[in-house]
Amino acid sequence: MKNFPFHLSLPCYSISKTKEFYVETLGLSAGRNTTSWVDIDLFGNQVTFTKTGAFNFAYKSYKFGDSVLPAFHIGVVVDSATWDALHKKLKQSSAEITLEGSFLKDKKGEHKSFFIEDPNGYMVEFKCFTKPDDIFAL
Repeated sequence: MKNFPFHLSLPCYSISKTKEFYVETLGLSAGRNTTSWVDIDLFGNQVTFTKTGAFNFAYKSYKFGDSVLPAFHIGVVVDSATWDALHKKLKQSSAEITLEGSFLKDKKGEHKSFFIEDPNGYMVEFKCFTKPDDIFAL
């Protein structure tokens, strides 16, 4: 089956701070944008942030292995080289990685992940599978 990029639209507080975080901090590209919205290229996927003012996502966390993860988050699966480079870049910057670890060790679906919070309070996860074919394996 052919892979198609996804589109996700989310509210945000500030277009300029959101754009700065995704472009300057994470090193991603911005696409079309105005003062009220911006498209971010999240590894070939289109995430649109729209300035809306106050909003609230009351989300719960869940336990996965020995870690407590945010139930509501944006995530992208990347290859090992991309994961390592981004992780290293963020560790060397003033950005705060809020959670990182390896999951499902020695099991189908084994992967490493880290999370970082954007200026809107969204948790962004970067995930890398030990065996890329395991992404949808049962």
